[in-house]
Amino acid sequence: TLNVYTYICEAMTLEQDIKQKKFKNEYQKALINLTYTTNQLSLHVATSLKPYGITPEQFNVLRILRGQFPSPSTVNLIIDRMLNVSSNASRLVEKLRIKGLVERVECPEDRRAVNILITKKGLTLLERLDKEEITWTEPLKSLSETDVKKLNQLLDKIRL
Repeated sequence: TLNVYTYICEAMTLEQDIKQKKFKNEYQKALINLTYTTNQLSLHVATSLKPYGITPEQFNVLRILRGQFPSPSTVNLIIDRMLNVSSNASRLVEKLRIKGLVERVECPEDRRAVNILITKKGLTLLERLDKEEITWTEPLKSLSETDVKKLNQLLDKIRL
């Protein structure tokens, strides 16, 4: 974890990091910069989660389920709220079930449907990860709170 964090913090410019001096235009540079930075931050999070035996996508599912707790969730609800829409939610839920972090519960209204509920073990893991998650934002601490608010506004604007 420290190596990835140190690498992120020591990074100077995109040009230096990827050894490219010129870009077609600022839009191309911004796209490459967003992609490169996202990959670096994602690696930082994935490396931090590895000792806990879960992936960032599984962590995302657990957080969604904790947000719904004590109510159960459907796989479709999980899919609607996932950060990575290309993830296979059913497969992720099954892996979490095998680890004892979630359970499948038959839906009383529709016996063909299955509800997903986070377990006590899953909630306990998330409590531990809440403390770890603070370190994930460390690379952003080089920005002021005003800068971070502006960054969030700009990222929201891109997705509109």
